[in-house]
Amino acid sequence: MGRPGFSPRGGGRGGFGGRGGGGGRGGFGGRGGGRGGGRGGFGDRGGGRGRGGGRGGGRGGRGGGRGGGRGGFGAGKKTVVEPHRHAGVFISRGKEDVLVTKNMVSGESVYGEKRISVDLDDGSKLEYRAWNPFRSKLAAAILGGVEQIHIKPGSKVLYLGAASGTTVSHVSDIVGPEGVVYAVEFSHRSGRDLINVAKKRTNVIPIIEDARHPHKYRMLVGMVDTIFADVAQPDQARIVAINAHHFLKNEGHIVISIKANCIDSTAKPEAVFAGECNKLKAEKIKPQEQLTLEPYERDHAVVVGVYRPPPKNK
Repeated sequence: MGRPGFSPRGGGRGGFGGRGGGGGRGGFGGRGGGRGGGRGGFGDRGGGRGRGGGRGGGRGGRGGGRGGGRGGFGAGKKTVVEPHRHAGVFISRGKEDVLVTKNMVSGESVYGEKRISVDLDDGSKLEYRAWNPFRSKLAAAILGGVEQIHIKPGSKVLYLGAASGTTVSHVSDIVGPEGVVYAVEFSHRSGRDLINVAKKRTNVIPIIEDARHPHKYRMLVGMVDTIFADVAQPDQARIVAINAHHFLKNEGHIVISIKANCIDSTAKPEAVFAGECNKLKAEKIKPQEQLTLEPYERDHAVVVGVYRPPPKNK
């Protein structure tokens, strides 16, 4: 029945029969209406329609339904894009509200995410890219209601743990041509993808180096306003601190994503987060807010802090 190893899971469940139930692909089918909607237009390779979504489309049939416009969110005049509280971040209002950033490189998706075009009155078009909170800790923090991300148009950001450049591309959209993102990633495999992202985005500087040794890339990085860290290492507080000592301006900010499991898989997540905050305090980083990333990530938190805050006048 079609390709080997395809049929048993989810077979016949999307009601497609034939190749392992079209929408099947791991027993999704049903969700997203069997129509290849599945996970944001995977299923039967998107059933020929709305394949735009890759895995981007917010799990489960978002954009399955209408397949309207270009792969999902109806494009054109129907879509209203409103600025978010954080400068450079936007919300696309439609059948479902979606977090988006203004695409710096029009016509290009970075990781198969959906794009939304909005027609302006003067006949020109603006393009936005959907920002999936399940694939980006920063998007999860924004949707979770974080008070400040300290990343705005014109910011200089040092991004530790850039991986393949999924979130980096959105940070690049936010800071715009006036800003710059120094993206540090140790893995060569992810680094290749990161470099490909940077080829098209002039404000991304890829650095394939271990973030534990900032002296190795000190010639490439200037002083930055904000450090964003998603390194998932047991000593990540130390990694962030030595990078802050090298590159972060006084009263600059850090945004750090903490995965409790990576630091101590035996302790309670709350205890781990509290311990990390104490380590940051010891390095002259004062935590200002802490936020869980539920429902997007399990046992993750984001901590926002300020580096070397000015002494309080007594």
